[in-house]
Amino acid sequence: VCVCGGALRVYAPRASFPLAKLWGSSLFPCQRQLPCCPTSHRPTSSQPHPIWPTAMPVRGYRRSPDLHSYNLTPPQVNSILKANEYSFKVPEFDGKNVSSVMGFDSNQLPANAPIEDRRSAATCLQTRGMLLGVFDGHAGCACAQALSERLFYYVAMSLMPHETLCELEAAVEAGRPLSPILQWHKHPNDYFTREAQTMYFNSLRTYWQELIDLSSPGESLGPREALLSAFKRLDSDLSLEAQVGDANSFLHYWVLRVAFSGATACVAHIDGSDLYVANTGDGRAVLGVQEEDGSFSAHTLSNDHNAQNENEVARIQGEHPPSEKKTVVRQDRLLGLLMPFRAFGDVKFKWSIDLQRGVLESGPDQLHDNEHTKFIPPNYHTPPYLTAEPEITHHRLRPQDRFLVLGTDGLWETLHRQEVVRIVGEYLTGVHQRQPLTVGGYHVTLGQMQGLLAERKARASLAFQDQNAATHLIRHAVGNNEFGAVDHETLSKMLSLPEELARMYRDDITIIITQFNPHVVGHQRQGGES
Repeated sequence: VCVCGGALRVYAPRASFPLAKLWGSSLFPCQRQLPCCPTSHRPTSSQPHPIWPTAMPVRGYRRSPDLHSYNLTPPQVNSILKANEYSFKVPEFDGKNVSSVMGFDSNQLPANAPIEDRRSAATCLQTRGMLLGVFDGHAGCACAQALSERLFYYVAMSLMPHETLCELEAAVEAGRPLSPILQWHKHPNDYFTREAQTMYFNSLRTYWQELIDLSSPGESLGPREALLSAFKRLDSDLSLEAQVGDANSFLHYWVLRVAFSGATACVAHIDGSDLYVANTGDGRAVLGVQEEDGSFSAHTLSNDHNAQNENEVARIQGEHPPSEKKTVVRQDRLLGLLMPFRAFGDVKFKWSIDLQRGVLESGPDQLHDNEHTKFIPPNYHTPPYLTAEPEITHHRLRPQDRFLVLGTDGLWETLHRQEVVRIVGEYLTGVHQRQPLTVGGYHVTLGQMQGLLAERKARASLAFQDQNAATHLIRHAVGNNEFGAVDHETLSKMLSLPEELARMYRDDITIIITQFNPHVVGHQRQGGES
């Protein structure tokens, strides 16, 4: 038990058994001395890329030696919190912002080393819509990494009309340069896998060729169908690439790491006043709505796919024989092992036992001595038990819809959605709505209460010290004390937990906060209605 912030706050470990969503160690663990991905590069933020980016030097997350100290100074705390923050503002034209999206702030705070979360943000140059996503990896970071690089390309292809796909294929056939598909908005620390780019491109090309064959001139998929198709097809490609393997032993090892690890995905596509959220797993999308009195309320646009969702439990039980009703979900986990009930990768819960053994036996030599390759889930009778099919929600934006929070479950485990929306809303508006001061059942004297009020008043002047809304939210998620205010001592201790302990007390946290333009949204709604 760790006691932080004096005797008033007690932290208990997040879980009594495994420290990951998958019960047990990662099947193909990332090497601690190396970045998670085999080779990565830093794309130039906000610059249109060719259809597949080129490689640049590696840069990965490194833990600061200061993390070993339990007495971090405010500048040290800020350095840790701001290390992965990123902001993007949509450009204005003639002094006006014509987009429903004003911009976004994002940030990540690792608990695992290396971090298993990933994030992506890009403008779709075909539709001018914006794609944003958070990906929560488990049993390693490989699957989340692959999603962060590939999923948006699959979505962009799915949204293209038949004629544009034909033009793309003709350019490849003729060896002509390809026009950019996405304008990426990346932080320098965001990894990119260099060696796999040719394989990724070939799989994507096969997908758009099939889209051409299945469509007719003048046809294109709507956003809902495009998101559904992209999610399912990418998961299928992850599986197929692992089964086929590669002559290059390094690539063969990489595709197996991707397929046998897993990741959830929560993705938003925003085009005009149309907001679509595609969710697979336990990431979450929450809309911040400003009420007439200036307060903010939370409107959830996704459902968690886990044991707390009765519909998900019923769905999984209904997909398997009655004899498996008591074993398919045990101890609130899929087959007693996996917390999210939908995920990419995780072929241990999708392939037959014979296929798993055949693929692993033909794999690179470094797999043969891994004890986890012999692991088969208990009561494994009628696979697949897991799907990457997303649940898709559509919301038509209104002027009172001010922002969208996408977050991995590390955020929602720490803060209630209404508290998240209140914190972000106050940050964006600059209005700090004082809540009644509660002491959580503790007996305090009048003098102690006066001291608490004085401390809160002093903190109010520093309430908006962050320049990034996601950083501000992470500061609260990690450093809130029992009175709902950020406490430096609590924050310092939580950020300085040793590497081997941090995962016991919190999860990786990844956040993207997108701010909407109410004037543009209102105009777009009027235009749509007319």
